[in-house]
Amino acid sequence: MSGNRIKIITDLLDETGSVSLNELSKVFPDVSVMTLRRDLIQLENDGFVIRTHGGAVKTNKSPEFLGEESAYQARENEHKEAKRAIAKKALPYVETGRSIFFDSGSTIMNLTNLLPDETFSIITSGVNIAEALLKKQNPSVIVLGGFANKHTFSMSGPLSATILDTLNIDIAFMSASGFSFDNNFTVSNIYEADLKKKVITKAKKVVILMDTSKINKVLPYTFAALNEVDILITEGNIPLEIKNSIQAAGVTLI
Repeated sequence: MSGNRIKIITDLLDETGSVSLNELSKVFPDVSVMTLRRDLIQLENDGFVIRTHGGAVKTNKSPEFLGEESAYQARENEHKEAKRAIAKKALPYVETGRSIFFDSGSTIMNLTNLLPDETFSIITSGVNIAEALLKKQNPSVIVLGGFANKHTFSMSGPLSATILDTLNIDIAFMSASGFSFDNNFTVSNIYEADLKKKVITKAKKVVILMDTSKINKVLPYTFAALNEVDILITEGNIPLEIKNSIQAAGVTLI
């Protein structure tokens, strides 16, 4: 269990750049603070973090020896085939003549790369997504302003929410870092969770793109309940109990 816990902690650090013992206690409610502190000491001894009062911040070194590769690139290289498969399934739902929202997730980037060069109207919180779209001739792109997260290439915060208030969204495509029955769809950053919540209130339809490695993984901040999601697109076989519960909530599972 220790190795799996360390992997979850390093994933969290890759996404946020820092972590507190309070946050880790929410992710691992059955693990003592003393044990979590020892995990951070182990990561510090490995050169992966520098411990701070009540938590730790990530260094440039990765336990997987990723060298200078960024946290985003590391996530992009995880489960690549699954993300491509999900993107292909999602592509038919991206239509011209609609106001579309894309977040900054690496699965959403796969979807962006598959888009034909047509007159899509796309709002995005992802600097990475905007850059990819601007290489095409025909899509129109609105980029939300706000706080820039260098670990996720995303914009969030109060300014992003204010801009969203002025916009209409027909269909939103978003990623999730974790899903469980108790906590629903979760992410590691409170500002990004708040942004996703705001998008859900604005969108007529919500589509979550999530590979099956995220199932039963819990991050600190919930952004959506099952009944707030219209479509969940994944790449593989979901355990029958989970599949039945998702469909019972009225979610279309693809």
